[in-house]
Amino acid sequence: MSRCSSHGIESQPLLVVISGPSGAGKDSLVRLLLKRDRGLRRVVTTTDRSPRADERDGVDYHFVSPAGFKHLIAQGELVEWAVVYGQYKGITRRELERAIASGEDMVVRVDVQGAATIRALMPQAILIFVTAPSEEEMIRRLRERSGDTIEQVENRIVTAREEMAHLRDFDYLVINHQGRLEEAVKQIQAILTAERCRIRQECMSSLTSVPFGL
Repeated sequence: MSRCSSHGIESQPLLVVISGPSGAGKDSLVRLLLKRDRGLRRVVTTTDRSPRADERDGVDYHFVSPAGFKHLIAQGELVEWAVVYGQYKGITRRELERAIASGEDMVVRVDVQGAATIRALMPQAILIFVTAPSEEEMIRRLRERSGDTIEQVENRIVTAREEMAHLRDFDYLVINHQGRLEEAVKQIQAILTAERCRIRQECMSSLTSVPFGL
């Protein structure tokens, strides 16, 4: 949980943004992170694509039809949205409001464009860029993905290279090596531990009126 350690003074909960290019293993990383960190909850994004075999509606994504997603756009129900590899993805106002109202630390997995939008809306968000150890490894993973056409894979490779150029817009970098998912999760847990112990301005303003040693 996100709390100032001194005198029980509470700080704002964390909003952790996981992003990066395709082939980085972000979905697997977030799933394991949520199992390891019981103080973390997921902000579920909405998409118009069909669920994969191992995905659950309302857990991995909110799955809607293309028409349903366009209706959300028309009604102004989305905080941010984008077309990613020909698929619509976004975060609904209701989902983000639920996350904020929970008072818990939250994690959201979005594309690089979505991460930039969240940073603009919520500057205190913690942006973590996850990627493969090399471009060659990233391309290999993309080409081994099932269900994508050759054209889709090539499009993902081009987009991934463009997304790497935004690395400096993030707060942290995590390299997700093949077969070492646990190691990447531990790195993110270390980041969260540091952020939960950070002295923030809202904590300091409260601490100035509290006698030390109590």
